[in-house]
Amino acid sequence: MCGIAGWVDYARDLTRERDVLQKMTRTMRNRGPDDEGLWLTSRAALGHRRLAIIDLEGGRQPMIAEEDGAPAAVLAYTGEVYNFRELRGELEALGHRFRTSSDTEVVLRAYLEWGASFPERLNGMYAFALWDAREEELLLVRDRMGIKPLFYRPTGSGVLFGSEPKAILANPLAPPVVDETGLRELFAFVKTPGLAVFRDMREVRPGHVVRVRRGGVTERRYWALESRPHTDDLPTTIRTVRELLDDIVARQLISDVPLCTLLSGGLDSSAVTSLAQKTLRAAGAGPVRSFSVDFVGQAENFKADELRSTPDAPYVAEVQRHVGSDHADIVLSAAELADPAVRAIVLRARDIPVGFGDMDASLYLLFRAIRERSTVALSGESADEIFGGYLWFHDPEAVAAETFPWSAMRTRMRSSSSVATLLAPDLLGRLDVQGYIAERYAEALAEVPRLPGEDGEERRMREICYLHLTRFLQLLLDRKDRMSMATGLEVRVPFCDHRLVEYVFNTPWSMKTFDGREKSLLRAASHDLLPRSVLERRKSPYPATQDPAYAQALRGQLGRLLAQKDAPVLPLLDAARARAASSSAGGPSDEVSRSSVEQVLLLNDWLARHEVKLAL
Repeated sequence: MCGIAGWVDYARDLTRERDVLQKMTRTMRNRGPDDEGLWLTSRAALGHRRLAIIDLEGGRQPMIAEEDGAPAAVLAYTGEVYNFRELRGELEALGHRFRTSSDTEVVLRAYLEWGASFPERLNGMYAFALWDAREEELLLVRDRMGIKPLFYRPTGSGVLFGSEPKAILANPLAPPVVDETGLRELFAFVKTPGLAVFRDMREVRPGHVVRVRRGGVTERRYWALESRPHTDDLPTTIRTVRELLDDIVARQLISDVPLCTLLSGGLDSSAVTSLAQKTLRAAGAGPVRSFSVDFVGQAENFKADELRSTPDAPYVAEVQRHVGSDHADIVLSAAELADPAVRAIVLRARDIPVGFGDMDASLYLLFRAIRERSTVALSGESADEIFGGYLWFHDPEAVAAETFPWSAMRTRMRSSSSVATLLAPDLLGRLDVQGYIAERYAEALAEVPRLPGEDGEERRMREICYLHLTRFLQLLLDRKDRMSMATGLEVRVPFCDHRLVEYVFNTPWSMKTFDGREKSLLRAASHDLLPRSVLERRKSPYPATQDPAYAQALRGQLGRLLAQKDAPVLPLLDAARARAASSSAGGPSDEVSRSSVEQVLLLNDWLARHEVKLAL
């Protein structure tokens, strides 16, 4: 994986802006610790930071394709194209000659051969900027599911772009201003396609191409979920899911650097780990490396709740024994999770004060430990969204709610929380976050592709699946991308392969739940890969620490913050509730309640250290 940054301007000579381009590019050094490349011409400036995965010697960027001795196209690329070998063979048959064995050159040559429609041929996770020197135009391209991020900001005479907002904000033309819409997006726990939190900044929508010309900026969709009749019977459907998974995992194991899997003991990650081991053994390689996260005292502190009925560790151990992976448990303490230095790194990686509290910190620390042994990891994201794994898929109240089902569940959990929010009532009233969520929900619902004649439960569950794949999954993909890239680790997500997503999206809900449980199709397709205990285990989300020392540490940090009379977050808070939350007697201890404290600590660091201006 890599990081990109750049600038197109039709009114100034960018060859004089090398220092600015380098500053923008170097904000991406964690995404690409292995190499840096800059390319400038009068109208375009492209920067690249490389994490070398394939063709370690030959894949340097920005990569240039020449015609008649002059640059024709220049590419700054991040990601992986998993069908690059097939595309390369097709291009070679058409007369193209390659200098490297990298997928980057395949993408570049694909553009020269097929023009702006070439992204439709790519299978992978990617985000890239391609400058056509002949036409003096820029293409910004993002993968179908939004696995890899790509942001841009029009300037009036061109555009700034980067893998993360920080690359754009490093340019003096882009002040870090956040208005009410940005704050609503922060607090809504919904990912609105195309919207960035910072004013005047946009994110390239998944499955879209942004085209920058002298006449302005346009956007074209090259992929979207479509509804089609599902004609396969149940045995054929199960077999097709398994065949797709076999092919997907095999493709995503291609790497010239050490590779591993993330193992939680749940169905998704266990299936990926087992398939990876099976594939590697068939190739005479292996065993696959696997890693899991756990917490000091978790066995003693664990208490079952509505979301998590069992701890991960016993299931992780059982899968490791069954599969035979080379496994390591990364065990974290409450002190590590609450460390303000770790929070600062997480915030720096995300650019915005939104996240999952200790689950962000633990994911970053897990990835940091993994990076000492591996450069690539396979993960289980998207299985719950496409196969229907989350609790709220099966909760009648959440399904029937006229809002995002995870929002309905979140509201219900917060209603029983001791501290739902510490923000000031007047700020909450002005932002009207619930009204914002309602608008976004109506907007998303209007996009759902309908199947003629589908009604009742099948119609509603198609809506629910669509909402998850377009508005919820991206929250998790953003988290996984930022925490992994902060350590220089590439994380691949097999369940996000668009072929699998398209196929399962169109299977009826009755088939997705044919055995009366969540993720019936995936369980059936994995039946020969895993121990029965894992096949029968109820869905359990990514773990959160239950160590009371963590909540105690948060309360202490909040108390010290409140004692700082110049803390920038203070005007945004309900002072009385904040003081109560900092109390060792009445302060929050459960996961939902303590998230309000985590939010305040993040907000304060963001305002203090990132020089953000709130335009309210």
